[in-house]
Amino acid sequence: MPETIHEDLRSFIDACKKIDTWHEVRDADWKHEIGTLSELAAEKDEPPMLIYDRIKGYPEGYRIASLVLASTKRAALALGLPLDQPKLELIRLAANKIKNVKPLPPAEVSSGPVMENRMTGDEIDLLRFPAPQFHAKDGGRYLGTGDIVIMREPESGYLNMGTYRMQVHEKNLLGLWISPGKNGRLIRQRYWDQGKSCPVVAAFGQDPVTFHAANQYIPWGQSELEFAGGFRGKPVEVIRGPVTGLPIPAHAEIAIEGEIPPPTEQARDEGPFGEWPGYYSGGTIGTGEQQPVIRVKALYHRNHPIIMDEAPLWPFARRAGIPVTAGILWDKLEKAGIQDIVGCWTYSSFLKVVSIRQRYAGHARQAGMAACALQPYLGRYVVVVDEDIDPTDIKEVLWAMQTRVDPITDIETVGGCWAGPLDPRMSPEKRAARDFTSSQAIFYAVRPFHWKDKFPQVSRSDRETKLKIMDKFRSILE
Repeated sequence: MPETIHEDLRSFIDACKKIDTWHEVRDADWKHEIGTLSELAAEKDEPPMLIYDRIKGYPEGYRIASLVLASTKRAALALGLPLDQPKLELIRLAANKIKNVKPLPPAEVSSGPVMENRMTGDEIDLLRFPAPQFHAKDGGRYLGTGDIVIMREPESGYLNMGTYRMQVHEKNLLGLWISPGKNGRLIRQRYWDQGKSCPVVAAFGQDPVTFHAANQYIPWGQSELEFAGGFRGKPVEVIRGPVTGLPIPAHAEIAIEGEIPPPTEQARDEGPFGEWPGYYSGGTIGTGEQQPVIRVKALYHRNHPIIMDEAPLWPFARRAGIPVTAGILWDKLEKAGIQDIVGCWTYSSFLKVVSIRQRYAGHARQAGMAACALQPYLGRYVVVVDEDIDPTDIKEVLWAMQTRVDPITDIETVGGCWAGPLDPRMSPEKRAARDFTSSQAIFYAVRPFHWKDKFPQVSRSDRETKLKIMDKFRSILE
């Protein structure tokens, strides 16, 4: 399948409609209904894409797109991968693409679709968009879930792009919550240390590769916008913001320019908000401290704009048909010199699975420790399995954990790992002390290397035989 570059969210949505399941939902309420329906749909094996229109209190054409990347096919389409390959093969292909990315700087253009409507001063009204209240006890409405946030480090000029949650406080005021240790948090602090407000651009609804790049683990100093351009094979088109001078993605659905003042100057209560572990966390909750805000100086949007809903759900409701973080982990493990990686999969930050073909004593331990170190944020469990275990199939992973782990010898714990306020297991004492660290456990769910040839043989049909039988008796198995 030839690669297709999707310049914007709406062209990607149109392409998804041709290859996968989707539903138009009319007359849903932005308060709870959209969030609950999306959660229910996300718990399907292959969630449909939902396009909400004529949302209660809003005109037709002001839409929300939910579960856009939640199915395997749509995620493959977003990454320019074949649509007919198994999940593990798609992760291998994604890992190879990531490995071979040559960064491309964004291309500055004079204008673009995002500038079809421009507002400054009293014209700015963020509530013109149907920002949902996703969860019953959320502290407000959130425009920013499937967003990108762009800041520039004041000394080096390093341009960072991340994905952070944004609550609508007023028509020209957004809340901004960033986990400790994230690059955006470090950058804004450097402005505050100089007594300045941090300039910022945020976009809500953009092409899928740019969104992927914004929420990946890309090292400090390397531009996510350049990574997105390299992955696409074509630079991301941007407009120099007239207020901040920062790049605005030209094909975004909605964008703002603004500033983040020091919290001593202006701050607000933020949240609570239902986060991806499945609990209300972060923001003001548990700290008693007000959180930073964005003072919006300019607002831009396309005609009939689409908000991209990526509001977190509990870990086993699917938001990502292909977890690109698994491909990035695979690439990092190979670059670290870990041999014979057969596959990687991430079920959430809390659970990573690495499949290896054991070559030497200590191979499994090397892979497990490296996986802890190379993707440390909010990790909880790393499971290392043999090559006969499909890491994308949680049933096979659990089977390996039940039958190949001796708890006294094959579970190892590592302390002092990078965590954060989103961790529901963070004790009140550690939160108060801002000691955002936790531990990780590594399960070596592999045949013991020194006697692996004597390990009982597997009685299940092998994968090749299964595929043949599935093809022959497809009507019975569907």
